[in-house]
Amino acid sequence: MAHPGRLAATTARIAGFAPPDPASADARDAVLALLDGAGERAFERACLDPGHLTASAFVLPPGGGAVLLVHHVRLGLWLQPGGHVEPGDADLLDAALREVEEETGIRAAVPPDPLLDVDVHRIPARPGEPAHLHFDVRFLLAAPSREVRAGDGVRAVRWVALPDLPSAGTDASVLRAAGRIVARGPLPPH
Repeated sequence: MAHPGRLAATTARIAGFAPPDPASADARDAVLALLDGAGERAFERACLDPGHLTASAFVLPPGGGAVLLVHHVRLGLWLQPGGHVEPGDADLLDAALREVEEETGIRAAVPPDPLLDVDVHRIPARPGEPAHLHFDVRFLLAAPSREVRAGDGVRAVRWVALPDLPSAGTDASVLRAAGRIVARGPLPPH
């Protein structure tokens, strides 16, 4: 399904991202280079050289203070919900909202200025698919409640208090994004 303007809108959104640290700046520049080089193919899962866009979200509960993590089946880590862009997704935010609902059952609300972070990480090879990069665009979303369920591609779902993240079995990129959440302060009511 064609999405006119998606490439230009995504490029503008990423170009407007103000990275708070060198790792985020490098990731932003890598995503922009991917968009420039691959064009619309960057949204396709089949774009494996060097990789493709993915979309994920850090979901906050009412009142904040925690983030929603899913135990990723393939990677064996506690990570934010997210994944591949599907043909029906109008943009990366749409993909992130769909992934959150599929993986956790939450229909999240979108706060003002939802772009939180950009990350590039390596995905190991598996049968029929070489190792490649995920150029992950990460959004901040708000849950209407703390009710969750484990859905597609996840072993479990849990809320983790922000101070407990370093011992939650996650990775450094999640900790970096959590630091951005703390720096932003509480979300406005939705």
